[in-house]
Amino acid sequence: MLWLLSDARNDTTIEEALRALPRGSGFVFRHYHLDPAARSARFAALADLARQCGHVVILSGAQDWGADGHYGPPRSLGAGLRLATAHDGGELQAAIAAGADGIFLSPVFATASHPGAATLGVHGFHVLAQQSPVPVIALGGMTQERARDLDWPRWGAIDGLASTKVA
Repeated sequence: MLWLLSDARNDTTIEEALRALPRGSGFVFRHYHLDPAARSARFAALADLARQCGHVVILSGAQDWGADGHYGPPRSLGAGLRLATAHDGGELQAAIAAGADGIFLSPVFATASHPGAATLGVHGFHVLAQQSPVPVIALGGMTQERARDLDWPRWGAIDGLASTKVA
C-alpha cells in the first residue's frame, strides 16, 4: 500500500499526486505550515479529493475533522485508524504498546525532511520491521525505485510521490 504524506514542499502538486495514486492508497494530511483555519480548510478540500480517488484519509494531530484515523507519536493518536511514527527500536515498541494499527518507520534513506539524520538503511529497517506484529510502513527518502530495492509492500513518501505517476 502506498501512502502520500502532505507537506509544504508538495502542496503545489498534491492534487495531481492524489489522482495518480492507485485506488485504495492512503493520504496523511500534515500541512504543519498552515495556521489552524487555513489548515482545516485545506484538509477539507484535500480529504474530499482523496476520498473521491478511493483513498484512506489520515490526519496528523488530534483534531476531529472527520478523518479515517490519526498519525503521529504513539501518545498523540486519536480515534479511528491509528498510525504511529517510530525512528528506532524503543519508539517501535512504544507504538506497539500503545495499540497502533500501523507504524511509519523512518528514515529508511536520507530525506529532505530531516537532512543529515542517521538512516536505518535496508538492513536496519528489516531488522526493526520484523519485530512488529502490526503493519510497518517504510518512510524516509522513499521512491518507487527504493521501494523495489527495499522489497517492502507498504511505503510512504512526501517528495517521492509528489509529482510522478505511480504504477
